[in-house]
Amino acid sequence: MNRTRIAQLAPGIALCAVLSALAVGLQMLEEHWTGKPYLEALVIAILLGTVLRTAWTPGEHFAHGIGFSARTLLEVAVMLLGASISFQAVMQAGPALLVGIAAVVAVAICASYGLCRFVGLPKRMAVLVACGNSICGNSAIAAVAPVIGAKPEDIASSIAFTAILGVIVVLGLPLLVPMLGLSEIQYGVLAGLTVYAVPQVLAATLPVGLVSTQIGTLVKLVRVLMLGPVVLGLSLAVGRSSRGLSLSRLVPWFIVGFLLLAALRSAGLIPDMILGAILPIATALTIISMAALGLGVDLKVLARVGGRVTLAVTLSLIVLIAISLGLIRLLGLA
Repeated sequence: MNRTRIAQLAPGIALCAVLSALAVGLQMLEEHWTGKPYLEALVIAILLGTVLRTAWTPGEHFAHGIGFSARTLLEVAVMLLGASISFQAVMQAGPALLVGIAAVVAVAICASYGLCRFVGLPKRMAVLVACGNSICGNSAIAAVAPVIGAKPEDIASSIAFTAILGVIVVLGLPLLVPMLGLSEIQYGVLAGLTVYAVPQVLAATLPVGLVSTQIGTLVKLVRVLMLGPVVLGLSLAVGRSSRGLSLSRLVPWFIVGFLLLAALRSAGLIPDMILGAILPIATALTIISMAALGLGVDLKVLARVGGRVTLAVTLSLIVLIAISLGLIRLLGLA
């Protein structure tokens, strides 16, 4: 990258980085005041970017860096997330539960997509909401977005409403334990299948018991692993329908990198010291890219689709909970 290109990108990247640092600071204050990060820095960053974009339109010299942050930095972050996946942890869950989790994800994606289209959401946004709801919330939306060519406002809408509902799930899901008479194992599986982020799984299960936390975390990690095949499948589908048969277009470089890092982690070839550096970098890049996406959002567009997105996400979550409870009963988990 030459100096001219760096000079073009620097102002926009710096703006996104400042918003990201502010978002991290606000999350730290939130944790200090409430004890839990109900809104993660990733969500705060996109909200800050959106607010700033509403009050002020960045000049042309910011555009290149903002676009680079929203696309390339996001793709790098998704690739690095592969280092957090270990196939060995997946095998400990047992074949029946593994197949069940994969089936829940597949059915939930199809059902959520159908509901989104039924309430009138565009195809790309429907895919974002379906994948975010069915796999891992914001991370899934961020991973799927560049593959399907989603618009910034679609990404922002999906993340914003999924994040809000994610907080509601963390607070309300434990109420199902006495209502449905769930054991700690049953509730752990339910939380792992329905809560969006791993930290949120911890927040939703710790009040119930350590067994729920352990089971919920394991199930959640298996569910996150479904992101690779889903993104790869979407990449192949999009490539065949609209991008020709070029291998680089059918399988984006960052998806190859994601799977490669997951394989290296599973083989024990990524030392803990390096892993400890990779994951914070991936998190930081994701937050920066979310700030960039926020800076590309027109709140008037967000307002037009808000009601439909809220309805779609809510209905999708209800369906996901119902499917998850069905799996628990089917497997006879006690």
